[in-house]
Amino acid sequence: MEFATPLIRATLLRRYNRFLSDIQLADGTETRAHCPNPGSMMGLKDAGTLIWVEPNDDPKKKLKYGWRLSELPEGQMVCIDTSLPNRVVGEALHSGQVAELAGYSQIRAEVPYGTKSRVDFLLSEGALPDAYVEVKNVTLCRDGNWAEFPDSVTARGAKHLRELADMAAAGHRAVMLYLVQRTDCRRLRMAADLDPAYAAAFDAARDAGVEMLCYGTQISAKGIWLSDALPVELHDHATG
Repeated sequence: MEFATPLIRATLLRRYNRFLSDIQLADGTETRAHCPNPGSMMGLKDAGTLIWVEPNDDPKKKLKYGWRLSELPEGQMVCIDTSLPNRVVGEALHSGQVAELAGYSQIRAEVPYGTKSRVDFLLSEGALPDAYVEVKNVTLCRDGNWAEFPDSVTARGAKHLRELADMAAAGHRAVMLYLVQRTDCRRLRMAADLDPAYAAAFDAARDAGVEMLCYGTQISAKGIWLSDALPVELHDHATG
């Protein structure tokens, strides 16, 4: 997935009000940018962080910059835009890059299912069982090369796991695909200390037959692309 407009480097001054941030451009100009991430953004929103923003000249948009990436001190990149994972995964599904789901030719997005929900992708192929695929954006890292999910309490995320478990019980394939949108992580685990309920829902969904997949990403100022499959820690969080 390529960015529509080349990103430019800036410095974060502060992130506030969930969707707003003050930034300083390379020429010293201070301005405001849209922050497309309502989450906690733990470790990615400190003042002075180097970031990459996408400029726009759309007269309908109040803000002329959109925050897309945070650059870590070691030069590693993190995509903070929660609207992009489905685009990245969608392109990868259509090109057959997700090995576990490469056998499906019909790929539909945002299909109603569950209780007033829409599954991110519904895959179909002849005699194969339909595959219900949810995508989660992963940006938290607190320890070594461990990516963790979630970075804050997410009742909605736990609901999605329960709905996937229902699809598995009905005889369909149910897949939770965690997309790690940072380039310094090589494995994934649940952040049970931040959201015990989600970790418990993860364990229950796994036991019910939900497939837990994780993929990394390649990230640059030009775009984001699916990378290698990453291992997922599967131990029971109820018992530790």
